[in-house]
Amino acid sequence: MLVVACIKQVPDTTQVKIDPVTGTLIREGVPFIMNPFDTHALEEALRLKDKYGFRVAAITMGPPNSTLTLRKALSLGADEVVLLSDRAFGGADTLATSRVLAEAVKKLGEKEEVVMVICGKQTIDGDTAQVGPGIATRLRYPQLTLVDQIKSVDVNTKKMIARRKLEGHHEIVEVKLPVVITVVREINKPRYPTVPMRLSSEDMPVTTWDNKTMHLDETTIGLKGSPTRVNRIFSPERVKGEIIGDGLKNPEEAAALLANKLVERDIIHL
Repeated sequence: MLVVACIKQVPDTTQVKIDPVTGTLIREGVPFIMNPFDTHALEEALRLKDKYGFRVAAITMGPPNSTLTLRKALSLGADEVVLLSDRAFGGADTLATSRVLAEAVKKLGEKEEVVMVICGKQTIDGDTAQVGPGIATRLRYPQLTLVDQIKSVDVNTKKMIARRKLEGHHEIVEVKLPVVITVVREINKPRYPTVPMRLSSEDMPVTTWDNKTMHLDETTIGLKGSPTRVNRIFSPERVKGEIIGDGLKNPEEAAALLANKLVERDIIHL
């Protein structure tokens, strides 16, 4: 049985800058990393492997240099990795991306039963949180988002119990397998690769599937299959806030001043 972890290679956003003239990202000299949320998705897949004996496949869609991220997945314990790379896949929004990834999961499922697909909650370069649900919709799998704990998996009854982290409370859900889940950072602490695993991963195969392998309609993938258009990228201006009173030495006076300001602006009514 197979658990598929969807991972993505992204630019390190702490070092990304924006060209003030063109409004586009300056990618030259920017290092690439595995999307932080996806490190937790991969780790959870590996923990399921350790506990239940599942095999783990890591897949990503991206340019050829995405093999670096896939080799990291191998060094951590993934059993196989697949790179989905083709110019036809380029320029994809979340709709087109989820289509390619879902078809890749189906292709993996032709050889081995897929019990779960795990994605990070979102990517740091897009922040849409749409790809995981998009994969679930295309596969017609049930989906659980914002999972912070997998409590149990029963392969005999094909059921899983998981906990979702919602605003102000948690939700315990039982769901049928196969399922797509998206995970939050609180679900686990990612492991580090050992030196032997890191060395052996350099010799392990990275399978590449282009569209000749996938046979997808090019009008439904890549830029042609993406209805989303980005008009402009910009850094938001930081508005300097107003300091009201001294909340440390005289909190009562500061609170009164703040209340008066809110009343003046018709935000609250006393």
